[in-house]
Amino acid sequence: MHIDPKEGSPDMDYAQHMQTYNMFCKLTLWSVIILAVIMGLMAYFLT
Repeated sequence: MHIDPKEGSPDMDYAQHMQTYNMFCKLTLWSVIILAVIMGLMAYFLT
């Protein structure tokens, strides 16, 4: 995702915004992976 800082508010810290967004995406990805593993293990052991 590309953000052009020339069009936004000059008060916004775009580097911090992108760091926060990237961390959010990584945490979301890992959460989905962990939940898929847990569900797979539950399906294997509980059926």
